Amino acid sequence: MRIAIDAMGGDDAPKVVVEGVLVAAEAFPDTTMVMYGDEKKINEYMTKSLPNIEIVHTDEKIEGDDDPVRSVRRKKKASMVLAAHSVKDGENDALFSAGNTGALLAAGTLIIGRIRGIDRPALMASMLTVKSNRDNMLVLDLGSNADTKPINLDQYATLGTYYAKYVNKVENPTVALLNNGTEDNKGNQLTKAGFDLLKENENIQFVGNVEAREMFNGPADVLVVDGFTGNAVLKSMEGTASTVVNLLMDAIKDSGTKGKLGALLLKDQLKGLKDTMNLSKLGGAILFGVKSPVMKTHGATDAEAVYHTLRQTRDILQTDVLKDLEQYFENVQK
Repeated sequence: MRIAIDAMGGDDAPKVVVEGVLVAAEAFPDTTMVMYGDEKKINEYMTKSLPNIEIVHTDEKIEGDDDPVRSVRRKKKASMVLAAHSVKDGENDALFSAGNTGALLAAGTLIIGRIRGIDRPALMASMLTVKSNRDNMLVLDLGSNADTKPINLDQYATLGTYYAKYVNKVENPTVALLNNGTEDNKGNQLTKAGFDLLKENENIQFVGNVEAREMFNGPADVLVVDGFTGNAVLKSMEGTASTVVNLLMDAIKDSGTKGKLGALLLKDQLKGLKDTMNLSKLGGAILFGVKSPVMKTHGATDAEAVYHTLRQTRDILQTDVLKDLEQYFENVQK
């Protein structure tokens, strides 16, 4: 297995990217990590030499404020673009970047290409839940498409179901639609039409609408949402996790000697709570519906998030999920 890595993408690149790659390469010797970027800058952080790390030099990169589509088309030698072409050409099996999200989505769609029959790929990630029998829930679309059609919601449900089966090892994954009420007739024109399609989809186990307040209870294995709302959900998830931890720590600091003593006694439990709310441990988001895995982690990433996203990428590559998805949509087309 070979993963093409945009080493120059992200706020603190290439430092945190290289640090995460080193951990991943040591943990997974069967996977080759190919970093695209400024070789001199990358080597500044190469604290060890590993046989499954390769570097492809380029001094061009896509900036965070670059126009996504234009930069992918014009910056032919950018680290992200070269990495994407290497996947398209079969040199590598997956693409990872912490860089410009729009540019990565464009590279995935325009260079690597959609699976035939899929109207629009979706950005999908795992979300923490508190339900005891469900570690996390897949949510899609998280912003790949701001304007969504009912057919997209229906395809997202199928995509999420396949991922849950193959990668998360869920035998009979359930699917819910995020809406403003649980009744069948709730929602706007998009969610009403989407609901009807999901109800008729024989390849998924649809359990109906779910309200936003129930999200963290894990109402289903797959939660389908339009891209505009999904992006707001993603930012809310990230903000909620950090806010809860910060509020708890502030309360402990302001609680006096008794509170601090109690916190000391609960040190292990509090650390466990912080780890549970650490979204980076779930891996990154995947642009699902293109011919090869395209993985994204946030720009302000750290080495731990890079490692977990690369681990997630390896997990995907070890399955036949994309191969079976291609077969499914080919049969749908026929």
